[in-house]
Amino acid sequence: MNPTRLLQPTRAPVRDRRAPAHGAARLPGLSVVLPCFNEEANVADAIRHARAAASASAWEWEVIVVNDGSSDATAEIAAGFVAADEHVRLIVHTVNRGYGDALRSGIAAAHMPWIFLTDADLQFDLRELERLVAHAGDADLLVGCRAQRRDPLGRRVNARAWNWLVRRLFAVPVRDVDCAFKLVRASALEGIELRAHGAMISTELVVKLTARGARLFECDVAHRPRLAGEQSGASPRVVLRAFRELLVLRGDLRRRTAAVS
Repeated sequence: MNPTRLLQPTRAPVRDRRAPAHGAARLPGLSVVLPCFNEEANVADAIRHARAAASASAWEWEVIVVNDGSSDATAEIAAGFVAADEHVRLIVHTVNRGYGDALRSGIAAAHMPWIFLTDADLQFDLRELERLVAHAGDADLLVGCRAQRRDPLGRRVNARAWNWLVRRLFAVPVRDVDCAFKLVRASALEGIELRAHGAMISTELVVKLTARGARLFECDVAHRPRLAGEQSGASPRVVLRAFRELLVLRGDLRRRTAAVS
């Protein structure tokens, strides 16, 4: 049995012909990828906010929800949006495969020239996407940085250490590599193989894109506390997987550098 199913409307996403507010910049096309694991309390609002942000930022757009083996009603709630809105698509992993696999599935399914990667936990104001779009003409990867992180102290300490380690190992000029607020030019991802199964995919994405010369833009974005659902990023299993995949990425880049030289 195929562990991944794709639910989507029979028609292609419709071009939104409404004029942008106040002459704001718009992208030609945008795919919003929302990975979800047990987000039944958040997913409906996450889809609504994603639709609003996408329609304000792009002429053509789609919202791709990736349900990563949730054991709650996340998939059923998202499927209701698919039935009612041709802009919304749903990918279903029948088992939990990890954040990295969920993002990869969403990226692979994206039809548009720009891809926005964010989470369904409602910790970001997606209207701030317009701040990235305004600089999209001069960049290939545009990333947010949580200006005042609203996570528990332990997660903030871990994040500070992780970002320091990433900058130390890979010389990546990003302050908040795991911030789930990234806008990527789809063509910049061509030929890049993302391998991480867990949260390390955020680091892998930034490292591999910048190593290929992708133009980078970073700006502060607001961050909100999670009000519903559970965070899994600090679990020992997730942390250990991230460190294992970090070492794999480091070794892979070293081998590539040695082969080129």
